Amino acid sequence: MTLYEELQRRGLIAQTTDEAEIAELINNGKATFYIGFDPTADSLHVGHFMALCLMKRMQMAGNKPIALVGGGTGMIGDPSGKSDMRKMLTPETIQHNCECFKKQMSRFIDFSEGKALMVNNGDWLLNLNYVDVLREVGACFSVNKMLSFECYKQRWERGLTFLEFNYMIMQSYDFYKLYQDYGCNMQFGGDDQWANMLGGTELIRKKLGKDAYAMTITLLLNSEGKKMGKTEKGAVWLDAEKTSPYDFFQYWRNVGDADVIKCLKMLTFLPIEEIEEMEKHLDSGAAYNNAKEILAYELTALVHGEAEAAKQRDAARAIFAGGGVSENMPTTALTADDLTDGAIGILPLLVKTKLCPSISEARRLVQQGGVTVNDEKVTDPKAQFTLENDLIVKKGKKVFHKVTKG
Repeated sequence: MTLYEELQRRGLIAQTTDEAEIAELINNGKATFYIGFDPTADSLHVGHFMALCLMKRMQMAGNKPIALVGGGTGMIGDPSGKSDMRKMLTPETIQHNCECFKKQMSRFIDFSEGKALMVNNGDWLLNLNYVDVLREVGACFSVNKMLSFECYKQRWERGLTFLEFNYMIMQSYDFYKLYQDYGCNMQFGGDDQWANMLGGTELIRKKLGKDAYAMTITLLLNSEGKKMGKTEKGAVWLDAEKTSPYDFFQYWRNVGDADVIKCLKMLTFLPIEEIEEMEKHLDSGAAYNNAKEILAYELTALVHGEAEAAKQRDAARAIFAGGGVSENMPTTALTADDLTDGAIGILPLLVKTKLCPSISEARRLVQQGGVTVNDEKVTDPKAQFTLENDLIVKKGKKVFHKVTKG
């Protein structure tokens, strides 16, 4: 089985240009490809996970990845799939976020000895002369054609700024620049990036001739990624300070039955034959639970290491076997400053433990009967608790948290 066939078998490829040529390049380890990451936060999240796994998979087959962080495009913001204009970030924030990305990407991609590159499009986009861009790049784009793409049509009716309208040109110029400076002959991205990516391929061929060897492939990166990583507590991050290894493991351990095989195929490096065999035997709740535990272990090991993955797997098993009680469950130690007259209310308790993002969310959860403390359901938002003994707080059916006195 070739690499291209495996990508198809795992359900990754959505669209391509020049399919035969693309398959030839990646199967023989001759692709130098890039994927872009706009630094809109100081951590990558689960929505980026598929792209990182793809880059690792491609590199393992001898291809050369270029991780492009958008220090320049991050100044504008991609309108694709957005109903409103993205909040504009300061240059200092963008630079900080780019540095955070570099550290996290190194867990997936080997940047040693020229095996991969990490570049920042701010290095060229921020120095461009506006008139030169209009003459050299803008002349290659048809406004009518740009407005025919769905990503612009949706925003056109609600209001599309001229700033955002330039995003396609900037992203297209990235591919043109990477092609010239680094020999990048291929770009990957989510299926909502198809229009922007086609713009890059067409720009190279218009500027350098039809024989320029630039190709495009899109995968189910963003469309699937957007369904992943959203919880009541917010996004699921790859940074352990933002999403703990425990919460990360539990997120994957609790994916829906309909998604577990899809995630195993797209995100793990288990042999596809092994996953397909597992799929044939998903005939019971126990089989699904086993598949979810495998998924959670494999992905936690990728992000946080095998030792942490084994620790969280053991903790999850202990919590299940012990009815929610385990020495490895996440714990919050409260100090005297957290208490009023020696007690704490259930609503601030849920916020302090990060089981709820806000007091209003905590109140809603309590009123709906979704909280128990030491096996007693709590339905009164005014309930108070002392810390004479440890508290075991349970949210829903599967999330447990220990509260101690610090």
